[in-house]
Parts: sequence; structure tokens; C-alpha cells
Amino acid sequence: MEVLVVGAGAMGRWAGETLAAEFDVAYADRDPGAAEAAAESVGRAVSLDAEESFDAVCLAVPISTVREAVREHAPKAERAVVDVTGVMDAPVAAMRAAAPDRERVSLHPLFAPENAPGNVAVVADAPGPVSDAVLDAVADAGNEVFETTATEHDAAMETVQAGAHAAILAYALAAEDVREEFATPISAGMDELVEAVTTGTPRVYREIQESFPGADRVAEAARRLADADGEAFEELYEEAAGDGAFGSGGERR
Repeated sequence: MEVLVVGAGAMGRWAGETLAAEFDVAYADRDPGAAEAAAESVGRAVSLDAEESFDAVCLAVPISTVREAVREHAPKAERAVVDVTGVMDAPVAAMRAAAPDRERVSLHPLFAPENAPGNVAVVADAPGPVSDAVLDAVADAGNEVFETTATEHDAAMETVQAGAHAAILAYALAAEDVREEFATPISAGMDELVEAVTTGTPRVYREIQESFPGADRVAEAARRLADADGEAFEELYEEAAGDGAFGSGGERR
């Protein structure tokens, strides 16, 4: 079987290298050089407008372009269409419209490729043997694959991505330069989070903020804390301790 990976950026390379355990891999990208570079380690490069058919097509494109990419490239799939864009409602709907008679699965690796393996959320909208081979390859690479729905996933991203990133970047923007000796365990941990976020690609974080609400709730919570005095602050502290996004077992409340 052969899979066409549309998008030869970091996540596209992760997808191709992971799926190579079960598939022959072809890369296509609007930058032919990127496709050729990705193909050096695994697979072959093809033109983005090549009129070829593949057993599966995997979309590894920016969130803002996923609908268009599905419409353009899903017809090249003979059996299955997959995406790894990071949002689920939009690609699932687009795949249903463009590939109603194909297997359809949406994946979201919840990590940057350099931090693999990790958790991978899955919406198996129309599963089958080819998409099962995709999931087998992802699991065999050491990832924890778990099923969800598009609605549950996109709602969770409001907290674990949009809200978390906004809080970290807001801390970085608000922080003053201080001597290293003044660092506390909490501030040092925040500095590590800032470094992790700001060594990424701005466009990726921008698209997350544009795709999911959540930053506004962080801003509102910060204002409530800034305005709170005495018992009001203690009440907010207790609210944060008891009503955080995750319970003691790691499950989102």
C-alpha cells in the first residue's frame, strides 16, 4: 500500500516516517524542495498536482487550509483519507463531503514531532482496514492512541492548547527581567514553559488561537485575580485548586 502525505513540514515528516512501517510513502508539498527533502529519509516526492491515485491520502497541512486541501486531494485516495492537522470538526466534515465512500480518520498527535512518542487523539469517522493499518503504525511507534469525538476534541483544545498557550505567552509578555538568583521553583517552571512555546513556529500558535476560543477566558480569570482582595482572592485560589481543568487522575473535569 502507498500513502500520499500532503505537506512536508515537521508534522508531515512525522506522519510519513511513522506510516512507513505499514505503507510506501509519497510526499507532496507546495514547496517541491520540501517534499524532496522529506523523501530523502523515506519515500518519494511527487508533484502537488500529480494525477496519481494512492491507497491512502494523509493531510498534514495548516489548520486554515485543511478544507481546501481535503477537497483537492481526497479524490486521489482509493481507499482512505486521513488528516493530522490538529482540529477535527472541520476536516471530518470536509472528508465526509469529499470522500463519502472512503475510510475517514482524523488524528491529532498531541505533541511536537521532536517530542514523539505521545498521546494521539483519534476520530474514526469511517474506519476500515487501511485506516486500521494507519492506527497500527501510529501505535507501533510507541504512541498512546485514544478515541474521541470531533466535538469533545475541539472543546478540549480550548483548554489544553488555546488557554494554556495564552497563559504562558501572557506570563512571558508581562514578566520583567530579574536576576537568575531570584528564580523560584514556580517561576523556573514557567520559564521552561515559555522556552518550549517560543521555540516553535509563530504561525502554528496563531492558527491555534484563531481556531479555538480559550484565551479570552484566561484574560478574564487574570483580571478577576488582579481585582480580588482579601477573602475574594482566597476564594479564587480555592476555586482554582478545586475546579482545575484536570482531576487528580488526569481526566478533564
